Amino acid sequence: MARQKILIVEDDQHISQLVKYNLEKAGFDCATAETGEEAIERLKKGSFDLTILDIMLPQMDGFEVCKRIKQETRCAAMPIMMLTAKGEEVDRIVGFELGADDYMVKPFSPRELLLRVKAILRRGETREAAAEVLKVGHLSIDIPCHKVLVNQKEIHLTAKEYKLLLVLVQRKGRLQSRERLLEDVWDVTADVTTRTVDTHVKRLRQKLGREGRLIETVRGMGYRFYDEE
Repeated sequence: MARQKILIVEDDQHISQLVKYNLEKAGFDCATAETGEEAIERLKKGSFDLTILDIMLPQMDGFEVCKRIKQETRCAAMPIMMLTAKGEEVDRIVGFELGADDYMVKPFSPRELLLRVKAILRRGETREAAAEVLKVGHLSIDIPCHKVLVNQKEIHLTAKEYKLLLVLVQRKGRLQSRERLLEDVWDVTADVTTRTVDTHVKRLRQKLGREGRLIETVRGMGYRFYDEE
């Protein structure tokens, strides 16, 4: 299984490194950002499974960052945990109203933080698994039956093509870098290059016909599946 990626947005380097150390020790991949602006840029360029967000950031505070993330279609579904010294009830309410999935007050227990992170990610996996038939436009994926239909007609895909399509559709609207797709679809073997991703996407588009245009190329970065509606 590919390691889940977490973005830590925190201007206190001591806290940032503490969180990063404990999460990486538990098997997660972590990236850090010290400002809201840097966090937004990282989210535009990469794909993350969770963001841990401080509120008291320079210039753009965490509330504004949370608001912008939830307005961005590509990463709106990504869960957010607020980790902050602001423990007043009104702050918690604002955080949850803006779309935060959890709210934790400093000082914090690294062990509790890890448990909460795992709980948030498990909830996301459960919701994803519950969607047994995914539909976008005239395309549908019947996960239990391992079938792909376009306009009710079955499209025959190889195992890798099916897995690639499923990953893109499940993460609809979120940019997937070629490297991330290699990890999640091919499990990163030595003889696989990013060129392989491009070749499979080309074949997948051809097999999907008109619906193949839903796989968007983000030049120099990777691919994104979007619903034109």
